[in-house]
Amino acid sequence: MDVDRDKIERVVREVLSDVEAGHQPDLDADSSGDLVAIGADHGGYRLKETLKQYLTEELGYRVLDVGTTSEASCDYPDFAVRVARAVASGEAWRGIMIDGAGIGSSMAANKVPGVLAACCHDVRTVVNSREHNAANVLTLGSGVVGRGLARQMVRVWLSTEFGGGRHERRVSKILTLEKE
Repeated sequence: MDVDRDKIERVVREVLSDVEAGHQPDLDADSSGDLVAIGADHGGYRLKETLKQYLTEELGYRVLDVGTTSEASCDYPDFAVRVARAVASGEAWRGIMIDGAGIGSSMAANKVPGVLAACCHDVRTVVNSREHNAANVLTLGSGVVGRGLARQMVRVWLSTEFGGGRHERRVSKILTLEKE
């Protein structure tokens, strides 16, 4: 896959410019438009807490924390499904789930009809997940991305719009698979 670095850099510059100018998120008309569901297992707990604070204090979103509430050992599917159901039901606009690698949470969240969860590890995959795939749940690996990168990824992911066009046909095919 060719990397369109100019496009990614342009999107990141636009997002950073908006944040620096104090622009609030572009919210949907419904009340869930500023609500982001967030969850984590024990391995993602610390990063979840960091991102919760970032989402509310710096980006202006409301947060629905579905757990976990400590670093005590627990199972990521329990929390991934809570995030996914909040998004699929319309209770939350988007969702973020953090575990050690992000992969298992993505697999679990994608079992919930209507959820398009993407495990991302850099800004390029974040932009692609929104622009091309209309991802509504972002999964992150706390052992893969650091706090600074995770904050940047979340900011870009929440502000990147779905590109539509040829991508609509492809996303529609993905959503059709869950009906089979």
